[in-house]
Amino acid sequence: MSSTGSNAKKMWLLGAIFGVIAAMLLVLASGFMVETTNTDDFCAKCHVMEPFRTAWKASVHGGKNPQGFTAQCVDCHLPHGNFVNYLVTKAITGTSDIIHNFTIDGKTFDWAANAEKNRLEFTYDNACHRCHHNLTPPGISKGGLTAHRAYLRGEAKKRCTECHMHVGHKDMLKTVKDFYADEK
Repeated sequence: MSSTGSNAKKMWLLGAIFGVIAAMLLVLASGFMVETTNTDDFCAKCHVMEPFRTAWKASVHGGKNPQGFTAQCVDCHLPHGNFVNYLVTKAITGTSDIIHNFTIDGKTFDWAANAEKNRLEFTYDNACHRCHHNLTPPGISKGGLTAHRAYLRGEAKKRCTECHMHVGHKDMLKTVKDFYADEK
């Protein structure tokens, strides 16, 4: 065997080893970044998100429940079921949030109109269903039972946040208003 063939094999082997190591590092780093950016601590680093975090912490989704369960921002505000869709939506939403953090004046922005107009874009039904498996639990009101049964049968063409408008953020609009009023 010639030395040229031997060198080519060594180069190929080194390249393969380097490629495997680089791929492993990329996968590990990607997983770390996904986990790091999945927390409320990360989301609330944007100034405009601070009052929403406060309102969330005061809600049942923020831990104020008998079970002590705490949902993270991504549990409600990203789609679940398809990992590629989750990551793409996460990247788009994160980029949009960063841009808005620098371009929105929280004191003058119409948060109520934004929530009314865009709330269906902020929360995903499949995210709700990850935790809320039983939509007709014991003790539910008659109206809630009727509405949820119609939803489960496909008769109600509504999404969860059409009825449960600010469920994840207790007194959200008041908290936002108070937060920015205190900044003056």
